Amino acid sequence: MNHKMPSSQEAEQSLLGSIMLYRNSLPIVMEESLQVDDFYYEHHRKIFKCILMLMDESKTVDITTLTDRLKDLNQLDSIGGIEYLIRLQDLAVTSASTRSYIEIVQKKSTARRLIETAHQIVNDGLNGALDYDSLLDNAEKSVLNITRNRKASDFRSSKEVIDSVLEHIRKMNQQKTKVTGIVTGFGYFDNVTSGLQRGDLIILAARPSVGKTAFALNCATNVALKNEGAVAIFSLEMPAEQLITRMIAARGQIKISNLKNGILDAKDWGSLQETCNELSKAKIFMDDSPTIKVAQIFSKCRKLKSEHGLSLVVIDYLQLISGSGRNNENRQNEVSEISRNLKALARDLQVPVIALSQLSRNVEQRSKSGDARPMLSDLRESGSIEQDADIVMFLYRENYQKKEEEKVKDENDCETVELLIAKHRNGATGKVLFKMNLAYNKFYSTTAKDIEEGS
Repeated sequence: MNHKMPSSQEAEQSLLGSIMLYRNSLPIVMEESLQVDDFYYEHHRKIFKCILMLMDESKTVDITTLTDRLKDLNQLDSIGGIEYLIRLQDLAVTSASTRSYIEIVQKKSTARRLIETAHQIVNDGLNGALDYDSLLDNAEKSVLNITRNRKASDFRSSKEVIDSVLEHIRKMNQQKTKVTGIVTGFGYFDNVTSGLQRGDLIILAARPSVGKTAFALNCATNVALKNEGAVAIFSLEMPAEQLITRMIAARGQIKISNLKNGILDAKDWGSLQETCNELSKAKIFMDDSPTIKVAQIFSKCRKLKSEHGLSLVVIDYLQLISGSGRNNENRQNEVSEISRNLKALARDLQVPVIALSQLSRNVEQRSKSGDARPMLSDLRESGSIEQDADIVMFLYRENYQKKEEEKVKDENDCETVELLIAKHRNGATGKVLFKMNLAYNKFYSTTAKDIEEGS
């Protein structure tokens, strides 16, 4: 075949230049799932592969970092040297055209795949090695695969996976700690879970006013202060100002009622100033849109990860997320689709996702007989929530069911709260005990624990 394969050198050059020059081009690249193989020219593939490497490492992508990485890989000369990178930047007029460049590059890439597939179908038909049904089946699959999930990965050999596992084990061994994931600052909880693991979907459920938002915010604050990456909080029920007020109260140990009415003593003012300074420096980002879709959460988290790195995503709460619209007639199916997508978010961005969830009224009905501890079957509109989650945990506060005069508190005005780990895909199930000061909305890790081994 003497025809030149479809390609656009100008679009590829302008796109690479935009990525290097304009920071807001990176989120668009991630949203559109641009792949290395979408580039036709080999030197462009090498450049884009280095860009993806820098993005995965949460490093700045510009001509300096790209030049250094290409030098490290001994590929700078093969792509035309730093002079070619400068030329690419010169071709990038504006970031506004980034999406247009991507569209051109991907269309040319799809055309090439179609041509290659068509030639394979012709060859299969001419050599007569396949029977009629197999020929049709292969042809149909080949064409459909081109436009199906473009992010589908290839098989990985057992050797490749084993090498990856061994490398992870060696790295964990060097750390000399049981906590291999994101540290929450709650000692026993971190030991039980080994920290919040990247790629895990964690469901935290409780009845209203038991403390699930407070616990999630306590975790988010600790993670932001103890880890380098950003923490993203999506609050569909509560405005950002209320979230921050709760975080200040818990971190500074200031009564929420005092923060709301502004009646603070000298100690409170000092703690307020110190806490505000501390939280202002933390990489905590809040989105309080009352309606949001998973696709929008994906997009915002990708952008946040490319700019600041990402340690944790918190969503309050799952049932308020808008569905895609395909399952409007069945809310349970819609919630199931949302939970699957949240698991995909955790895996794709390699970040733990804590999604708060409501419980059904079955808990309240059982409380009349004295058994008010939540169970997996109590997850509201559960569908595949239990199946998709790596960890499902419930908060149970015995005082919640009691009258004020019957409530049991310690000398610090704290109540005992049970964190019931009902499902743990890679660890133990059981319960971890906390102390909670309702006035501060603050959780404290206790020395008491009761963990049972489970699957």
